Amino acid sequence: MVSSITERQKELLENLYRYIISTGYPPTFEELREQLNVSSNQSVIDLLAKLEKKKLIKRNESQARSITILPLGYEVLGKPPIAPFLGATSAGVPLQAIEISGEWQILSSQVAMLQDNVFLLQISGDSMINAGIDDGDKVLVKSQKEFVSGDVVLAKVGDESMVKRFISEDKPPYLYLKPENPKYEIIYFTEDVVLEGKVISVLKNGQWRMIS
Repeated sequence: MVSSITERQKELLENLYRYIISTGYPPTFEELREQLNVSSNQSVIDLLAKLEKKKLIKRNESQARSITILPLGYEVLGKPPIAPFLGATSAGVPLQAIEISGEWQILSSQVAMLQDNVFLLQISGDSMINAGIDDGDKVLVKSQKEFVSGDVVLAKVGDESMVKRFISEDKPPYLYLKPENPKYEIIYFTEDVVLEGKVISVLKNGQWRMIS
């Protein structure tokens, strides 16, 4: 728990949370300036820098509306975490990923593993039904670079995205993406295959369930 956060810093953090919940996306510096009733963007930037230093938020200074509240920030606020809903991806034939801006979802406190760089995707297709991921389900994905054999992953094949199980073996074909439905064929690794994240849970009947 952060003991040194000031009332002004907490006010900014609360404004961030409320804005994301009400609009579906983070505020700009100008919008935060109006909310906090300060005269310059620099005042807002200084406050954000202090929150970032305390690991309560994360920013991408090269992009607008790129402020993310980190797990410690939710702890300070006493609020449930939220994650961006980026769109739809395939669990069937590959398809182009669809970006849906301005749509966020509150995550259950049961998702205790929530960390930075997580997002939600909606599944389209039935190739992962034997892993408990059905057409229309929402899954929680964590961006990462290292994977172990058996992980359910979000992969890009060229410009197309899909959810499959990553398999690594010490015999040919060595690396491939395996569907969890026998009517679909495995996808062999080529230079066009990139693993973008690990699927860590799926939303079923309003409850988050771990992926195995």
